[in-house]
Amino acid sequence: MATGVSICSNALLMLGSQTINDFADQLNLDRAKLCANLYPTVRDDILRAHPWNCAIKRVVLAPDAVAPAFGYHHAFEMPADLLRVLEVGTGGCQIDYLVEGRSIQADTTVLELRYVFRNEVESTWDSNLVAVVTQAMCAVLAYPITQSTAKQAGEEQKLEMMLRRARAADGQEDPPQTLGDERLLAARFGSQG
Repeated sequence: MATGVSICSNALLMLGSQTINDFADQLNLDRAKLCANLYPTVRDDILRAHPWNCAIKRVVLAPDAVAPAFGYHHAFEMPADLLRVLEVGTGGCQIDYLVEGRSIQADTTVLELRYVFRNEVESTWDSNLVAVVTQAMCAVLAYPITQSTAKQAGEEQKLEMMLRRARAADGQEDPPQTLGDERLLAARFGSQG
C-alpha cells in the first residue's frame, strides 16, 4: 500500500540511497527533511498536471454572500482541496465562468464543479500515478542525493516518458467526450440515410 513515505523511500532506493522510516526519521534526518519539504509540492504538481481518475471530485457550490464588483453576478469559493478546475456548469451544461483568486465567478445561482483535488491518500491512487510520483521524487532528489546534474537530467527524462504513458493509460479509461448538446446535433444532422 503506497504512502508518501514509501514513495519517497522508493525514490531514494532508485538513487542508491538509504530509505527513510517517516518524514521525521531521526536516523536519516537530512533525507527525511528533504523528502518532507519536497514531497507535497511534487505530489500536487503531478496531480494538477493531468485529470487522474483517482483525484477527481464533483461538488455543487452555492454563491458567496458578496457578489463581484462587476462582470459576473455571483462568486463561488473554491473548495480548499482544489488543484485544477475541470468543468464548470449548471444543470449538466457548461457555462461561462472566470477563475479569479480562489473563487469562480459566473452568472448562475448554483454551480456544478468537477475538479482535480489534492488526494493525500496515496493508497487510493492508481498504480501508474504512484509510479509517476515516485519517479518525480527521484528526479527532484537526484541532484541533492547524488550531486550529479547528469543523473538529474536522466531522471527527468525518465519522468517525462513515464508521465506520457501514464496519462495515456489513465485517459483510455474515460468514455469519448461528446461535443455540445446531443439532442441539438441529432436534430440538425439527424438520420441522413
